[in-house]
Amino acid sequence: MFDDISGFDWDDGNSAKCQNHGVSIEEIEALFSSDSISVLDDDLHSAHEQRFLAIGCNPGGRHIFLGFTLRKRKSQTVIRVITARYMHKKEIDNYAQKNSHFEN
Repeated sequence: MFDDISGFDWDDGNSAKCQNHGVSIEEIEALFSSDSISVLDDDLHSAHEQRFLAIGCNPGGRHIFLGFTLRKRKSQTVIRVITARYMHKKEIDNYAQKNSHFEN
């Protein structure tokens, strides 16, 4: 899915929102180049554009929840992160229970 991605679309709005939740831009970008990311369609929020939900771990082992979309910028596709936050233990356990491939 991310093979043809050329970068990220950051501005004051989405970068501040993610950082307000304590997640750095560097952590978010690193998730997309790691094997520890699981991506699902976000049908609930895809009325105007296709959106995705992702769960992954930072190098320290903290689970991060992301909402994002893919946008075209000229002839390139970029990731536009909408939100990112650290997951609570209960969320991690619930997701792991429903998804046997998930390591918690």
